[in-house]
Amino acid sequence: MNVYNDDYWMRQALSLALRAQEEGEVPVGALLVLDNQVIGEGWNRPIGRHDPTAHAEIMALRQGGTVLQNYRLLNATLYVTLEPCVMCAGAMIHSRIRRLVYGATDEKTGAAGSLVDILRHPGMNHQVEIVSGVLAEECAATLSHFFQLRREQKRALKLAQRGGNEPQ
Repeated sequence: MNVYNDDYWMRQALSLALRAQEEGEVPVGALLVLDNQVIGEGWNRPIGRHDPTAHAEIMALRQGGTVLQNYRLLNATLYVTLEPCVMCAGAMIHSRIRRLVYGATDEKTGAAGSLVDILRHPGMNHQVEIVSGVLAEECAATLSHFFQLRREQKRALKLAQRGGNEPQ
């Protein structure tokens, strides 16, 4: 039996993030692993699905629940390219995953220690082990590149709407 490490699984999550980007979504990917096997995967899809809950983590947790035929995902590890938001952190608590491994931090909405730490809050009935910063530079670069392209597209659209004349 091959045992893969956190870097290996995070690279798989990064490939899922690129699927999100191809669909015009913010490039975040998630992979749910139990006993060294993938039981769920997801990438951001809220825009295409018209669903504010269609974050990569939620998609992976849903698929994992279907595979296991249980909403409790005991002993599973969730690999995510970006630190989860409060909604996703709450779903992780309710699903009872054992570990969260994420890449890039999210200072604006991160709920695994950057803005708040829902997953290890002492008042919660389940706490999740957190490993942060796995392939952080690659994960952050994927997001930065996406938003840079998006800004360039907006500038080009504004320029086209003005008739192609750059302000002097």
